[in-house]
Amino acid sequence: MYFYLKNLSPTQQIGALFVLVFGLLLLASVTAFAFSIKEFADEEQAQRRRANLQSINGILRSSWLMVLVFWLGWMVGNRVALTLFGLLSFFALREFLTLSPTRRSDHRSLVLAFFGVLPLQYWLVYAEHFDMFAVFIPVFVFLALPVVSALGNDPQHFLERNAKLQWGIMVCIYGMSHVPALLMLHFPGYDHRNAFMVFFLVLVVQVCMVTQHLLGRWLKRKPVAPAISSSFDWASWLIGMLCASVFGAALAGITPWVPGTAFAFSFIACLAGSLGHFVMKALKRDRGIPSWGAQGRAVTGAGGLLDRVDALCFAAPVFFHSARWYFDL
Repeated sequence: MYFYLKNLSPTQQIGALFVLVFGLLLLASVTAFAFSIKEFADEEQAQRRRANLQSINGILRSSWLMVLVFWLGWMVGNRVALTLFGLLSFFALREFLTLSPTRRSDHRSLVLAFFGVLPLQYWLVYAEHFDMFAVFIPVFVFLALPVVSALGNDPQHFLERNAKLQWGIMVCIYGMSHVPALLMLHFPGYDHRNAFMVFFLVLVVQVCMVTQHLLGRWLKRKPVAPAISSSFDWASWLIGMLCASVFGAALAGITPWVPGTAFAFSFIACLAGSLGHFVMKALKRDRGIPSWGAQGRAVTGAGGLLDRVDALCFAAPVFFHSARWYFDL
């Protein structure tokens, strides 16, 4: 498969990959629908099946969203792709902060986050100022936002309020902005193919999350932290990462790497993404919500936008900086 993909032109690679991905998603969606209309005489068994199908449908919607985002990003070019991911960051941050109560004195900080930090971060990506892009939020914004908040003259829960905002910015803006940043890197001997790196990252992380979820339900091992996640166990976590990494190695033909290196980078992305998803589950338990789209506030309908992209927000920075270090860019 590596040599087959490597010998195809970029246009042929696009066609082959999208036929494969959309075909698999369509097949999975039709299969899930067929199971949903099947009737069971045992009501308890029917309820278990409905719960499983609801979970699987959520994963399928997430997969469709990720693939469609990549497709749009590929079709419209780098500038519009940056705008698209900027909007995703905006809605994800809004969703995060909607479920994290703020006070009137936080309005200045919120305005700065949405209309100052977010566009400037994406402008740094567009201008390819990668050194500043990497430290702008963790260093400059980290120091500036508490100052703006302190000027609001409200010390009540000051640390908690600022920590929530800082965390939301790191995940929703900093993490997400590293996905389109892959489009701007100049990999040696890889001209005009950067969108494949985005596709590779999104697909590998999504395969990892789906595999871990299905294995968790099938193996039914003792969860590592049942108060946070009833489906996260070491066996399904490790097997899911290995399966996704093997899948990534099979896709090495669309990357600037050989299969062994593609496996290693897939494993790195899956490690960061799966643990990030686990951390976001802990945040949801802290807020007392089943999903970021609770109470009808979701951008994507059933479930929240953050439920769809949280693993990607954690995987993208690790993947981006690892690739940049590897190629000395």
